[in-house]
Amino acid sequence: MGEGLRIAVIGAGIVGTACAFFLQRDGHRVTLIDPREPGTGTSFGNAGVISQGSVSPVGTPGLLRKVPALLLDRTSPLALRWAYLPRLLPWLLRFALACRPRRVEAAAAAIAALTERCDRAHDLVIQECGLGELVRSGGWLKVARSKKTLLDATATDRRFWDRFGRRYELLEAADLRTLEPALARDLVAGLLITDNRYLLDPCAYVQGIARGFLERGGTYLRAEAEGFAFEGSRIVTVGTSAGPLPVDGVVLAAGAFSKRLAALGGTRLPLDAERGYHVMLPHPERTLGRPVYSCEHGFVMAPMASGIRITGGVELASPWAPPDYRRIRRLVPLAQRLLPGLSGEILSEWQGCRPTLPDSLPVIGPSPATANLWLAFGHQHIGLTLGPLTGRIVADLVAGRDPGLDLSPYRPDRPV
Repeated sequence: MGEGLRIAVIGAGIVGTACAFFLQRDGHRVTLIDPREPGTGTSFGNAGVISQGSVSPVGTPGLLRKVPALLLDRTSPLALRWAYLPRLLPWLLRFALACRPRRVEAAAAAIAALTERCDRAHDLVIQECGLGELVRSGGWLKVARSKKTLLDATATDRRFWDRFGRRYELLEAADLRTLEPALARDLVAGLLITDNRYLLDPCAYVQGIARGFLERGGTYLRAEAEGFAFEGSRIVTVGTSAGPLPVDGVVLAAGAFSKRLAALGGTRLPLDAERGYHVMLPHPERTLGRPVYSCEHGFVMAPMASGIRITGGVELASPWAPPDYRRIRRLVPLAQRLLPGLSGEILSEWQGCRPTLPDSLPVIGPSPATANLWLAFGHQHIGLTLGPLTGRIVADLVAGRDPGLDLSPYRPDRPV
């Protein structure tokens, strides 16, 4: 390959950083561009789960039926800023169409094809970047105060897990006591997704990949990508707030902020943001051994290196709207009921934007309109899970290699 291509990767979250890492492994001269430090955007605030068990699309027929009640409940996992509704309405209509059973089944198969391959890509970056101390096994636990609540809340997931061969165990009260003795005694039913792993610090994980990339000669440009200069159908320069950057190719992996640049590259997509929040609380004296999801209230308590992270839910609003922490703060007393001894002291608060398309599938593939532009965004709730795999796929596409799976469900010009 000689010196390889000069490739700009726009976006330094888990997806963009992984793309830069895998492209560099192929011998390309890669510049990673972001106005923030790697991993400090949306990748900073997730629950830290590397989830083979993520198979179900965001939208299902059952979810549509629950939307009105969810919007009226101040502690529900769904919130809407009504002033944003006129702009969001076209996306919501597409989302409703994607909730039809036939499309849900197809989306689940496409998500499963990705998540079943995610661990091998993670293992490679963990090994090559020395990140093993951040990774824990032990699965992901869902809990409820009644078996019916647990079974109802996990019915769609269990159907897809059975279909796609994901392993899980249903637990009785005694099993919960053994597995997580710090949990409240009134939790009587649980479900353990056995093969999931989790991270003690998702931001440190992304920064570890970035560090490996930089130590091997990669370049990081802390700047805003503003536009492209073309010769024919090819990008020759990325315009940035730090000046023009000559390139042979571009990977767009800017998450929820990819829409404008994708359009400049000739691809218009109904990308929007599912805004997420978290709060960090100190570890109690007896803490958790794995992430725990409340089926009643739709949030996760994730044990991190610096404390317990409470995260969950979706706020539909402009990506640039100021944060509103009231809803996530209301979850703290609920978390205290699940984990006795948990302090109500909030150490920190965070808000970020999950990039989501109406059909719940990411965009991974070459731009239909621009010969040397590859798109890699829209991973909704599983960006951490799919980031390294997406980086490997993008490197395969740039090199002209077969990525080993059918990419047609994720192509940028699919009907969404």
